[in-house]
Amino acid sequence: MTLHVPTKIVVVGNGMVGSRLVDELVRRSADAFDITVLGAEPYEPYNRVLLSDVVAGRTDVAAISMPAVSGEHVRTLRGVSAVSVDRVRRTVTDDAGAVHPYDHLVLATGSQARVFPMPGLVDDDGVVELPGGVHALRTLDDAREIVAATMNSSRAVVVGGGVLGVESAYGLAARGLDVTLVDPAAAPMNRQLDADAGSVLAAGLTEHGVTVRSGTRPTEVLVAGGRAVGVRIDTGDGGDGEVLAAGLVVLTTGTVPETGLAAAAGLPTDRGIVVGHDLASPADRRVFAVGDCAQPPQGSRGLVAEGWDHARRLADHLASLVVALQDASQRSQERPREHLRFPNEDERPSMAVRLGTLLATRAATDDGVDTRGTDVVKVKAGPLSVVSMGAAGTGRAPRPGERAVRLADTVGGRYIEAVVADGVLIGATCVGDAQVAADLTAAYTRRSPVPVDPAFLLLTPVMPSAEPATSPEHMPDDATVCRCNGVSKHDITCAWDDGARTKDDIAAATRATTGCGSCTEAVCGLADWLSATRDGGPGAEPEAADLASV
Repeated sequence: MTLHVPTKIVVVGNGMVGSRLVDELVRRSADAFDITVLGAEPYEPYNRVLLSDVVAGRTDVAAISMPAVSGEHVRTLRGVSAVSVDRVRRTVTDDAGAVHPYDHLVLATGSQARVFPMPGLVDDDGVVELPGGVHALRTLDDAREIVAATMNSSRAVVVGGGVLGVESAYGLAARGLDVTLVDPAAAPMNRQLDADAGSVLAAGLTEHGVTVRSGTRPTEVLVAGGRAVGVRIDTGDGGDGEVLAAGLVVLTTGTVPETGLAAAAGLPTDRGIVVGHDLASPADRRVFAVGDCAQPPQGSRGLVAEGWDHARRLADHLASLVVALQDASQRSQERPREHLRFPNEDERPSMAVRLGTLLATRAATDDGVDTRGTDVVKVKAGPLSVVSMGAAGTGRAPRPGERAVRLADTVGGRYIEAVVADGVLIGATCVGDAQVAADLTAAYTRRSPVPVDPAFLLLTPVMPSAEPATSPEHMPDDATVCRCNGVSKHDITCAWDDGARTKDDIAAATRATTGCGSCTEAVCGLADWLSATRDGGPGAEPEAADLASV
């Protein structure tokens, strides 16, 4: 009998993507891998996407923690950083001097906040040093410090008008602060929205108490007594500029992938750690990179769904390597049971396979990887509904075979664009209409056939199932409840059948609610319905409105 030796995996990074990879591996096989995780932050994994909700006061810090991955063969070292990689000996050394051997190394080092070295943010040697009252929103500690600063500051300036800048500005205004959003671009979210859509968003922010200063470049952070007191902006008139008084300055000017560890190990790096479609480094097939730090051939948008797709695909690859090793060592014996069970086999497929079917079926080919569904950008700013996906936005002209239709209703606070090709939706932008945004997102991720006249996409529901249901019983089993994780009604029902009774139980089993959090109400509604109909428990069925956005 051949003794099975687990494959040693070292994961550097315990954030949303690193911890997700470990979870994916454990779900595929609890004993095929011996996993060591090195996490620089001293916390359990938490949902970084919801940090802006913490700043806004909509979510408590404790509520953004993610289920910790545990198992006999999983060792997580929190507050421990990797300092070097020896690719010849296949070891990683941490900052305590401990050496961790690996068969495969996964770099999930993420990214750090970009801080432009303007006066007031650098010391005499030109090294970035943030004064009191200036924060870059990237970590849990950053969010806590910003929330604490709101207690003593009545005015805030948010520098950077991307997704995080818009969410932060809206959240601070909701706390009662006088907020100014400063952005050099002509309108907010210029990477996702064209000028017309950006103008509608700017008007919506203004209605919610945010002063938007687009086309304005910050030139200096004014500091007195070691604390920020304002931001100087260039007004373009050749003068000294205008000073915006503020005791709180939040920097949301993008991120920079963490590539230092990879570069020091002799791995190719560019903007990020260069990897192929299979997420392996071209210089070392035993080293992989996932999430924000990775630079695959198709590029990276820095979205969490994209990182989770990396984790799914890499877990499939590593699991297949284990099966190949077992096959090679036991050719003369009965083939061992594969750890990963796929549909159409004798047993029910593994939950890891059932979850996220649309995303998990992606495979790397010579033509690349289909990223549809991982590129949906959704702004979390209360009633300000902003969604962008695929081939749309930023004034992009339709390519041959594409057709774009637009609705610009600035007075009504709406802007909708839909791009279709070959009978399906390949891109969309929606500002100011949450229902149409939900319909377009469903059509885009499901590849649903579109009407012959795509103009109908701008105003009417795409799918009959998008109409409010009188009961969850009328929802199709394949209706997507959690878009971040590709969790359907069927997946939640299966989790219930397996014993998940609460929202946290369902989250642990399916990962629903652990992304942007917008599906929480629908998940709780399904749980109530299952309790009432399957367990005979008390309580009325959930209201139709709870499920309309599913």
